[in-house]
Amino acid sequence: MRAKMAGFPKGVGTKAAIGGVVAVTILVVGVSIGRQGFGGKAAPEAATAAETAAAAPSASAAAPPHSPAKPAELRSDQGMAVDPNALRVKRVLKIDGPFRHGDYAWDENGAPKAGRVIITVDLRAQTLSVFRDGYEIGAAVILYGATDKPSPKGAFPITQKVADYYSRTYNNAPMPYAQRLTSDGVFIHGSDVQWGRGTHGCIGVPTPFAQKLFGVTKIGDLVVITDGKMLDVSQAKVNG
Repeated sequence: MRAKMAGFPKGVGTKAAIGGVVAVTILVVGVSIGRQGFGGKAAPEAATAAETAAAAPSASAAAPPHSPAKPAELRSDQGMAVDPNALRVKRVLKIDGPFRHGDYAWDENGAPKAGRVIITVDLRAQTLSVFRDGYEIGAAVILYGATDKPSPKGAFPITQKVADYYSRTYNNAPMPYAQRLTSDGVFIHGSDVQWGRGTHGCIGVPTPFAQKLFGVTKIGDLVVITDGKMLDVSQAKVNG
């Protein structure tokens, strides 16, 4: 299924993706940008499925003393629900002009140097947004799962980071700055983000953006993926 693509307006406000309740830690909220607009998927392009055993250490393996415990790996169908009140959005990026495939924005000026990082993905708007301590510091147009390999929905912790990763399932396809979200092989990674392309469930972002994202995340940071659920960010300030 292929929808028409029109460069969707880069709006000022962000709208965000979430719903539900997270058990264990109360911090899950997704805010993704309402730079809305197009949809298009087609030929798959990078990884999924049995990437797991060889690529990642066992979730049951004991962590070394004094190191943070690795978060439990979830399958694509085990995404956690989210509390929409867990994150207060304090600032969104001002993005002018059309926001098309291959576009991204990154601006850490005025944002805290430290604080919880949450990544949100809105499959319907085809956008990803990065927040540190409630401040949006990055946004990008994404590729997502083709019809036969849809991207999962829910909240997933990052469980593995590999800067120079290659798919063991799909012809050694390069997946630069890969960040694993599920035990069955869904990652965020660098891609050639063009209209009409899709993935095997992964979230593909422009490779320069993937590198920046890789630099600000850590194991355990949450990625919230929804399909158009919105959060009111009307009280958030606009950067710039």
